[in-house]
Amino acid sequence: MALYQATASAPVNIAVIKYWGKRDTKLILPTNSSLSVTLDQDHLRSTTTSRADPSFTKDTLWLNGKEDEIKAGGRLETCIREMKRLRKEIIEDKDASAPKLSQYKVHIASYNNFPTAAGLASSASGFAALVSSLAQLYSLVPPVVSPSTLSLIARQGSGSACRSLYGGFVAWEQGELADGSDSLAIEVAPQSHWPEMHALICVVSDTKKGTSSTSGMQRTVETSTLLQHRIKDVVPARMAAISTAIKNRDFDTFARITMADSNSFHAVCLDTEPPIFYMNDVSRSIISVIVEYNRLSVERGEGYKAAYTYDAGPNAVIYALEKDIKEIIQLVLAFFPQTAGDFKDVLGVFGGAAKDVNVHAKIPQGFNDKVANKWEVGAVKGLIHTKVGDGPRRLAPEETLLNAEGFPKTLA
Repeated sequence: MALYQATASAPVNIAVIKYWGKRDTKLILPTNSSLSVTLDQDHLRSTTTSRADPSFTKDTLWLNGKEDEIKAGGRLETCIREMKRLRKEIIEDKDASAPKLSQYKVHIASYNNFPTAAGLASSASGFAALVSSLAQLYSLVPPVVSPSTLSLIARQGSGSACRSLYGGFVAWEQGELADGSDSLAIEVAPQSHWPEMHALICVVSDTKKGTSSTSGMQRTVETSTLLQHRIKDVVPARMAAISTAIKNRDFDTFARITMADSNSFHAVCLDTEPPIFYMNDVSRSIISVIVEYNRLSVERGEGYKAAYTYDAGPNAVIYALEKDIKEIIQLVLAFFPQTAGDFKDVLGVFGGAAKDVNVHAKIPQGFNDKVANKWEVGAVKGLIHTKVGDGPRRLAPEETLLNAEGFPKTLA
């Protein structure tokens, strides 16, 4: 009997114009448009294998080896149901000889190579990988179905997942229609347009956050007066301006808008009743260091060189161009030393091995080192150096996460 199975990986994306608040909680329709940078899957990714088989008795999904309940009407069930609907309408109804895969139950195994629910966009890459895997299983890949069409389904799993259906720089257009058919992702610029864009992720916490994004944003919608100003006046102008900056490869403007929008997002969280605190003292120290670094750079006539941004969590993502990332990592190490030997993600920047990555710590001349405390080892638990990346990938059959019986493999 034929084996109907597909494995895909999908990237994390980190927004520079933030999505916060839904106008429709069931369809996950946002109150404002957003824009993100897709990060390299070689560092951060979700991998998903989907198999359809007539012997399976129910749709089942395992996340990182643990079964995750597929609730009726829930996000997982919605994505799986919608992908089956597309399979039936586009393939099976038009070709009587096509296997009736939409009628089979599916087993799905998914694995994140980074902490789940810790503010590193695991739901975005997770649902993008789910939809991409099912799209391959059901023969719903371009040119049959566009990434934008698939993004409509991924969006119903996790809003920001729609942006992980593309590489490079991606906009999620909020749309206006009640059915959500115009609330989808579009490519602003591909990965190849600005490959010099790098990112340094400072992992301040790898534990599950106290207030989930879903509950947090609904509280903000219900109670924040500042959010309405952000939706109507702030975001539309920033979306246009940062899209132009990306197309022009204008990092100075990109950085200014990115940091301003991160600040605006956390301001509406503080304006929520009761207030939501996603950042902590370490997060704020990182901001102080980057602000001083940019002050020094502007003073030298070089413009902004680094842009911090924070999603719904304390972890910092610092965007910078490749030519400046080494100096930025050195600066971060000076204030936030790492555990000796834990340096695999920044090795390449320094051109080789080092027993202790902290030997590279360095503060630029003219930098005011009083702007922030120098923290103990462990305040920043890890550094991940990555760059702008590609969209979902089709993986080889041997990379399956399911065993011969259709259950999750034990991963080493």
